[in-house]
Amino acid sequence: MQDILFEFISKYVFLTEDEKNALLSLDLFHSVKKGKVLLKEGQKSQDSYFVLKGCLRAYYIIDAEEKTTAFYTELDALTPHCVINKAPSHYFISCVEDSILLVSNSDIEIEVNSKFPKFEVMCRMLSEELLAKKQIDFDEFKTSSPEQRYLNLLQKRPDLLQRVPQHQLASYLGIKPQSLSRLRARILEKKS
Repeated sequence: MQDILFEFISKYVFLTEDEKNALLSLDLFHSVKKGKVLLKEGQKSQDSYFVLKGCLRAYYIIDAEEKTTAFYTELDALTPHCVINKAPSHYFISCVEDSILLVSNSDIEIEVNSKFPKFEVMCRMLSEELLAKKQIDFDEFKTSSPEQRYLNLLQKRPDLLQRVPQHQLASYLGIKPQSLSRLRARILEKKS
């Protein structure tokens, strides 16, 4: 798993062996079982996550119904809003699959950034990329029909179709599971 992490980091900055060893000494790697809730609505947290293996899901519960807003898979980073604004969370984060996560917090990040300033540069670059990606995803979601959203999902994240339960996918697309079944059937019919 550390090789995956270092390969990812190398896209942004070069790490010396000392820097790699310093990261490894922090004991950031955590194995988490499928179904584990990492963050609950109303809970405060300082933890940020980087997915090395597995799948996380962010969701709200509104009128007793789960509303999925995001899936995080390999090489995705997630810092819950409650970490930034130091307030209770408005949503949940749970593991859709058994996962291996790199878990850090602001204390660890301050320590690493003070010892190795290049990490701060890398985090800024990564944050800028994530912000741009979130804006694009939000714009696509708001301006597309459910069928277009599904086709975008097929094109950009086809792995989710095998990894995520249908009711969670439907929620993510902003439709009911029955509608997703009809949508899939209609798309298959068009292809035939």
